[in-house]
Amino acid sequence: MGLNSEELTTEIVRLAEAKLAGDIVALDMRDLVTYTDYLVLCTGRNERQAEAIADEVHIRMKRDHSLLPSNPDRSDNVGWRVLDYLDCVFHVFTEDARGKYDLEDLWHEAPRLELDLNPPEESDQESVSAA
Repeated sequence: MGLNSEELTTEIVRLAEAKLAGDIVALDMRDLVTYTDYLVLCTGRNERQAEAIADEVHIRMKRDHSLLPSNPDRSDNVGWRVLDYLDCVFHVFTEDARGKYDLEDLWHEAPRLELDLNPPEESDQESVSAA
C-alpha cells in the first residue's frame, strides 16, 4: 500500500529536513483547492543547497517509494524548484525567491500541519532503559 497524503507530506518534510532545509512549513490545502492536499515550502541557503534539497527528495521518493513527481520542474526559474507529487506539492526556494513569491501570505488561510519529525525510536528507549 502506498503513502496517504499526510504520510507523503511527512516523508517529504523529513527528507528536506535531513538536507538542512530551513523554515519548513506544511500547509493543509484540502479545504482550499482541489489540485493537492498539502503544500510544503522550505528554503535553501543558496541555489546549490536548494537544488540539493530538491534532488534528494526526488531521488529518495523514487528509490524508497517508487514515486515520481507528475511534472518535474526543470525550468530556468532561478531560486524556486517545484516537485508535484499530486497529494503534496513540494516547493524549494532560495531566501530571495521565497520572499518574492510569498506563498505563505497567498495561502495565509491554510492551516499549518503540525509534524512530529523526531519521535523517539524504540531502540533508543530500550538502550536507555537497559543502561
